[in-house]
Amino acid sequence: MQALAEARANIALVKYWGKLDAALNLPAVPSLSLTVDALTTRTSVRFDPSRTLDALFIDQKPADPRALGRVSRHLDRVVGSAAANARMFAEVRSTNDFPTAGGLASSASAFAALTLAAVAAAGRESDPTKLSVLARQASGSAARSILGGLVLLGVGTPGQVDSSFATQVASEGEWPDLRLVIGIASEAPKEIASTDGMNQSESSPYYAPWTSSAPADIARAMDAIARRDLPALGAVAERSALRMHACALAADPGVVYLRGPTVEGLHAIRKLRARGVPAWFTCDAGPHPKALTSPEDAAQVARALAEVPGIQRTIIAAPGKGALLLDGQRVSASSFTPETRIA
Repeated sequence: MQALAEARANIALVKYWGKLDAALNLPAVPSLSLTVDALTTRTSVRFDPSRTLDALFIDQKPADPRALGRVSRHLDRVVGSAAANARMFAEVRSTNDFPTAGGLASSASAFAALTLAAVAAAGRESDPTKLSVLARQASGSAARSILGGLVLLGVGTPGQVDSSFATQVASEGEWPDLRLVIGIASEAPKEIASTDGMNQSESSPYYAPWTSSAPADIARAMDAIARRDLPALGAVAERSALRMHACALAADPGVVYLRGPTVEGLHAIRKLRARGVPAWFTCDAGPHPKALTSPEDAAQVARALAEVPGIQRTIIAAPGKGALLLDGQRVSASSFTPETRIA
C-alpha cells in the first residue's frame, strides 16, 4: 500500500497557457516541452487504514490547506471515487531539488510523481496514456512529465476527460544534443499561481490571437524536431514565450511574471546570439530566464546569465527521462497508439 516515484520537471518550448475546459483541465492550446534532468521531484504515497485524514509534507514541512486539498482530490481521482471516505487516507511526502512553486514547473514533476506513486500504492495497473490523463487533471503540464525528452500535449475535446494526453516526440536519447540553461532569479514562491494567471489572461485582447496561433507554432516545432534543427526550434520557442507573456501582460488586470533579471536575461541571450552563439530565450509563468542551446555552448550561456544582475545561480539541464518508480520500473511510451489532437 505504498510506493515511491520520481519525476522531472518539463519546460514548455511551445507554451501551454489557457484552458479549453476548466472542469476537466483540458488545455486551450497544444504545447510541446522538454523534460529536463536537473529538476527532480520524489514523492511517496502510503495508504494507511488507521488514518482519518490525508497528510501532505512538501520538502519535509506540512503543506498548506490549498495544496493538501489538491492532493486529496487527486488521490480520489486515482482511486476512482470522489468520496474521500470510500478510500483509505494517505500520507504523501514530496521533495524537490529545486525551488517549489516558483515558476520552474514544480507542479508538473510533483503531480506526475504523485500520480505514478498513487497508482502503484493502490495496486492499480495503468499505461502511459491513462497516467498522463490522470496527471493532466491535477496539473496540465504534469501530463508531459510522465514521459521523457520532447513531449507533445494536445488540446483534446471539451467534455471528454481522456481526450488530451501526452505523446513522446523524441526520447531523451534520440536528440541528446539539447541543453536548457536556467537562470534562477528567485528562490521564493511566485505571487500568481499559473492557473490563476491563465484564468485572468482570458480577459486579454491578445488571448484569441494567442490561442489561434499556437497550432502553427506546434507544426513548425515538430518540423524542426524532425530535422534536428536547433535554430528553427529555438526561434519557435522564443516567439511562443514572448507571445504568452504579451497575452498575460495585456490582461485586465495585467498578469506580470517578468522581473528585471528576466528581461535583462532576454537581452543577454540575444546579445550572445548576435555574436554567433546558438541560444534562444524562453520563460514560463515565473521570473526565471532560460536559454535553449547546444551542449558545446551551454557553459558560455550560463556564464552570461550568471552575470545578469539579480540572477542568483544557473542550472544547465539536459533532456531527462520520464517518471519512474524507484524500484526501477520505467513508464514506457510504447503503448501510445491514439493520435493526439493538436488543433
